[in-house]
Amino acid sequence: MNYTRFLTARSLARAPSAIRSLQKYLGIPGMISLGGGNPNPSTFPLQSMTFTLRNGETINIDEPAMQKALQVRGRCGLGELVKWLGDLQTHVHNPPKPFDVCVGNGSQDVLTKAFEMCIGDGEVMLIESPTYVGSLAFLRPLGAKFAEIDTDGEGLVPDHLEKILATWQNPATRPKILYTIPIGGNPTGASVTLERKKQVYAIAKKYDLLIIEDDPYYYLQFAKPGVPSYLSMDVDGRVLRFDSLTVLWKKTHQIYLPCLCCLDQSTLLNTSGVSQTIVNALLQRWQIPGFLSHVEGVAGFYEGKRDAFLKSANKYLTGLAEWTVPDSGMFVWLKLNGISDSSRLVREKAMEKKVLLVPGFEFFPNQKTTSYVRASYSTATAEEMDEAVRRVADLVREAQKEGTF
Repeated sequence: MNYTRFLTARSLARAPSAIRSLQKYLGIPGMISLGGGNPNPSTFPLQSMTFTLRNGETINIDEPAMQKALQVRGRCGLGELVKWLGDLQTHVHNPPKPFDVCVGNGSQDVLTKAFEMCIGDGEVMLIESPTYVGSLAFLRPLGAKFAEIDTDGEGLVPDHLEKILATWQNPATRPKILYTIPIGGNPTGASVTLERKKQVYAIAKKYDLLIIEDDPYYYLQFAKPGVPSYLSMDVDGRVLRFDSLTVLWKKTHQIYLPCLCCLDQSTLLNTSGVSQTIVNALLQRWQIPGFLSHVEGVAGFYEGKRDAFLKSANKYLTGLAEWTVPDSGMFVWLKLNGISDSSRLVREKAMEKKVLLVPGFEFFPNQKTTSYVRASYSTATAEEMDEAVRRVADLVREAQKEGTF
């Protein structure tokens, strides 16, 4: 594969920091540094840190670890954390190709860096419709254009993806990037089945696509075992995968890591050392079995939240709205029957009834009027959800009667 074809000229032109490139030599015995402008650790006001877990256990970060956390570094991530996350990917996904790990300051940080690295001004990308509004907020000013791929209750529709690519008028301008949220899609809550993932990957091979796999809800799959990732079937090295913890990491193939590190060095210098140190201390305590046990419990928690929401939806919204039961994540995508413009309804009426929803038009890459709204069951209690859904039902009935939405 020609991996450089997926990178923008801007990204390829970015050179490593002359100062940051010296960091790797600091560990050589006898080396005296007069090069970098790192602060002297004796001036750091924080000496150590202790935090408490929900089960009552405490974890202490001692002075040497604290100094490392507060110091400027030269690579994309704390070494111990990068290794732990790499071991986790091997354990969970067992990628068929070698990969690198780069840690960032959260999901939006690393995702937008990947977009900046791969999407040029005016370039068309393949994107699910609807999709995550946070990504659209970055991509639109970046100058990206969108070829929308249909989705349904099983996520991205492979046949529509194939049709768009097969009928593209000029192969030279055909999209080369596919952005997808395959599990617990935001906003739809839909997950792509294993069969569909195999079809999508085959299409990516056929048309030489790079798949940006944005998968923050992978560990929130309610059924076990969960659907395997695109990374797990990536025999060509055409998947950039994003997972989410307190910090977020991504797997890349070797050519991408220097570009990502150069982008980090030229923007934020390096990812928050304190955040990485805290997460690393927790993960080292848990180890992989402890982490997997934790996320299994979290998935069960959200499954209970989903069930509570659906109980109220069935009670109040039957006949007034349509939805697909989510099998993961924290969202329900509601189609309000008889409502042509959910945005006006949400902004003009729902606020009056003290219910917060997100109007569906926000999630369409090429915005359009829609009857959909996104509801999240992540934080409200069962009693709060029941009351909120009852208010939404009243709202829809009133709007249907008025015929103004």
